[in-house]
Amino acid sequence: MSQRIIPFGVIGCGLMGREFASAAARWCHLVGVDFVPQIVAACNRSPAGLDWFRAQVPTLQLATTDYHTLLDSPQVEAVYVAVPHDQHQVIYTEAIRAGKHLLAEKPFGIDLAANQAILQAVQENPSSLVRCSSQFPFFPGAYRIYHWLREGRFGKIIEIEAGFWHSSDLDPHKPINWKRKVAINGKYGCMGDLGMHVLHIPLRVGWMPSDVRALLSKIFRERPDKDGIFVPCETWDNAILACETNIPEQQFPMILSFKRIAPGHANTWFLRIYGTAWSVEFSTQNPKQLRYLPYTPGGLQEWHMLDVPYQSAYPTITGSIFEFGFSDAILQMWAAFCDELVHGIGGMVQPLRCALPEETALSHHLFTAALESQRTGQTIPL
Repeated sequence: MSQRIIPFGVIGCGLMGREFASAAARWCHLVGVDFVPQIVAACNRSPAGLDWFRAQVPTLQLATTDYHTLLDSPQVEAVYVAVPHDQHQVIYTEAIRAGKHLLAEKPFGIDLAANQAILQAVQENPSSLVRCSSQFPFFPGAYRIYHWLREGRFGKIIEIEAGFWHSSDLDPHKPINWKRKVAINGKYGCMGDLGMHVLHIPLRVGWMPSDVRALLSKIFRERPDKDGIFVPCETWDNAILACETNIPEQQFPMILSFKRIAPGHANTWFLRIYGTAWSVEFSTQNPKQLRYLPYTPGGLQEWHMLDVPYQSAYPTITGSIFEFGFSDAILQMWAAFCDELVHGIGGMVQPLRCALPEETALSHHLFTAALESQRTGQTIPL
């Protein structure tokens, strides 16, 4: 099978930039796809950050500390951008206006105004495919839930709970980083950093909150800097948002939670949906377990446990008896982006697309209202 090569540039060569490069190197893991990303350019503000790409990416032709050089390159068709939030507006809008296809990290702007500027660039340049990175719905358990939602199995929705929890900041002596600084991370704190992962499936199926009551927490108000001197932590550690949906015929509560300090949870994404005909519970903490409860009036209320096989959105060489993990979800997300870029919505192998720019805009409206709710102690309409 001939494959359409998509020349990519990577802007931001840190943790997630290397994850994408690793996914591109694993492309032979996928079966039957007629497209392949090829990393031809990399950009990092610090020259040292480019060393890994020079050593590990044999297709690399351009390594630069100036992202303008990368965007000006005719060799680059699409870009992946993984930079701190304060740089989103400028780099994302310039990438879009340079005619590049863009997959980039959440929250798509440090605040609502920055997000609106990015959305304006998207609207003015419709030929550029622009998507937000969100890989967790590609876990087989989550992906199956998405299909059950599309099939309408749940009946009347009773309530949902969705969240993304870390415990990486439980140690009070962990040195401060940019995610603790409002000027770089933004006022959303953990909501901006984790929120799009939580909202991807609810927003995709039309469950936009109509209001929000927020409980935001700062557990540790100081952390040591590089010299060991304790300095202020300016952003929110944890957030719990109590919302009601905007669906008039069947409004229901949604509890959304985003936590950097959740003891015992290294990297846990979860989704629980309870309906009158079907209920489900899934968590990446136990990624092979999918709990579901089918119900008919007068019948038994029995939870079933499905040992979820390795059945991914895009077929792979891995046997179904084996386990699915984070790097597999990254690979599947990238396949979805490339699939849509090459074939368009109607020609994709499967129906789950990466998070849309419009969905990032909805998340910004929600997080902005959550900040107002925390400030006033009131439920804020959206």
